[in-house]
Amino acid sequence: MTHITSTNLADGRELLYFDDATPGKSTRTPEETPDRRELPARSEPGEVRFDALTGEWVAVAAHRQSRTHLPPADQCPICPTTPANPSEIPAPDYDVVVFENRFPSLGPALGPVPGNAGWGTSGTAFGRCEVVSFTPEHTGSFSGLSETRARTVVEAWAHRTGALNALPGIQQVFPFENRGADIGVTLHHPHGQIYAYPYVTPRAAVMGAAARKFYDDGDGRQTLTGSLLRSEREDGSRMVLEGENFSAYVPFAARWPLEVHLVPHRQVPDLAALSGEEKDELAHVYLDLLKRLDALYPTPTPYISAWHQAPLDELLRPAGYLHLQLTSPRRAEDKLKYLAGSEAAMGAFINDTTPELVAERLRTVTVPASVLNPIPEGAHA
Repeated sequence: MTHITSTNLADGRELLYFDDATPGKSTRTPEETPDRRELPARSEPGEVRFDALTGEWVAVAAHRQSRTHLPPADQCPICPTTPANPSEIPAPDYDVVVFENRFPSLGPALGPVPGNAGWGTSGTAFGRCEVVSFTPEHTGSFSGLSETRARTVVEAWAHRTGALNALPGIQQVFPFENRGADIGVTLHHPHGQIYAYPYVTPRAAVMGAAARKFYDDGDGRQTLTGSLLRSEREDGSRMVLEGENFSAYVPFAARWPLEVHLVPHRQVPDLAALSGEEKDELAHVYLDLLKRLDALYPTPTPYISAWHQAPLDELLRPAGYLHLQLTSPRRAEDKLKYLAGSEAAMGAFINDTTPELVAERLRTVTVPASVLNPIPEGAHA
């Protein structure tokens, strides 16, 4: 099993080491590598403001203007600590690490958003934001991880989902990865994030309402996501891969030039609810999917990997269904789709590609042998 070690950074933020389940691997203790930096006190939370025009909450986090932005490799804040670079991760080596973001959009205080909100309502930006470093290696990407390391990341996602679900005031937990400068990453080191919101986000609210209506219309016997998965598998033209526990397809009404949904065959609300067998397969099929995406073009494809988990809202959660939405604005080797008038202002997407052709390309793309057999963790090219 993955070994988990919890400790605290110099300013009190929590950090957890997730070490690969490797036979004979020694376990670490919190006392081994204390954070010896002199850090300023943690900043106060920002605020949330209620948009009465849409009924949505907007986080205001002006303190994030000073956050680290694309530092050189020798100053990377999530590489292992060295004498020349005392980083956010005190250990000289690690497998996977999760820690509280030094520049959070939400938190670190916890609590609910104000009730009976209207024009002029604001409150503390409660919640929690965490960083997930996938590897100690500064270069590369998730698709280059070994299956063992990918399984450790899956375990970290599941563990943190369960822990964050239990925090006071949290309504939704969202693990995600932004990959590539075209997406707007601020660190090149392979990593993702987890946001724990004190409200149900706008996208989740829309999807949750549709899922709940479908669930109620069927007297609680079917779920919307499960029905869509079944229809896509029966049709077959947009399927990318099928496993024992997970399948991936390009959705019928894909919004993005590259969009794939990875869905478990069993209804579960979130990653924390997956069985060990399901987590094992997820590590395998997710790597397969990312390798296919990267093999489409000569250069790495920017993407957003978004884990949609059931909100904790008691009305929405019974109909919720964990799934991944993997999207990219890349519509050709040298072209990106930009969200302009119709998409950005009206939310009315216009797709420049055909879902069926995208699915066929992903099914049949040839993945290079160097990608199929990544460099083992701890070895350097």
